[in-house]
Amino acid sequence: MIITGNDSEYIAFVKARLREHFLMTDLGPLRYFLGIEVFSISDGFYISQEKYIQDLLACAALGDERTVETPMELNVQLRASDGDPLPDPTRYRHLVGSLVYLVVTRPDISYHVHILSQFVSAPTLVHYSHLLHVLRYLRGTSTHRLFFPRSSSFQLQAYSDTTWGSDPADRRSLSAYCVFLGGSLIAWKTKKRTAVSRSSAEAELRAMALLTAEVTWLWWLLADFGVSITTPTTLLSDSTGAISIA
Repeated sequence: MIITGNDSEYIAFVKARLREHFLMTDLGPLRYFLGIEVFSISDGFYISQEKYIQDLLACAALGDERTVETPMELNVQLRASDGDPLPDPTRYRHLVGSLVYLVVTRPDISYHVHILSQFVSAPTLVHYSHLLHVLRYLRGTSTHRLFFPRSSSFQLQAYSDTTWGSDPADRRSLSAYCVFLGGSLIAWKTKKRTAVSRSSAEAELRAMALLTAEVTWLWWLLADFGVSITTPTTLLSDSTGAISIA
């Protein structure tokens, strides 16, 4: 059980009452939980999965110590038919599944993990080589962390972007967004669209609609936590056509 809050006396009271009914050990301030490391400082706290990454790299048993600067090469379009099938896809599936959990603290690989996860049913040697590329990127960036400042405004700001017809198999687009609460990144996602967009403006507008639904949900969630958002949420997009339609 994790007990959080800023009232130390009430937290001590709750722990004392719990000890009256349950056998429990007080492990002190949160440091490590479910593969996520938490570092608290006076200005805020960091969360990372550095140890999780090191364990993942050890499991992958890469044959060299190379690192790369990007998770995936630019403009890569993977197909299900690329390359020869892997003799045993178990390792590929395990590594991709581990990367899906890593996205909890590493939004920079969200798009690339989404791409690789589409081929877990029948991965090929080409897909596996791109998976190793992501792992080499993580080796060089294992210390990257998310920072959540203690003093931050309760103002939501959202960003959306999309590809247009980027999947060579079905021409569907990939939408992505991220949402900040003040200076804290609190939500991000990459999602393949269910319908084919006939223009880049339509694809961007669908991405904005997806993000609007997420922001609306966040408003209600923050209200449940007692945080009232009184100012409109800024939604940023790089598509002049979609902005004009919106």
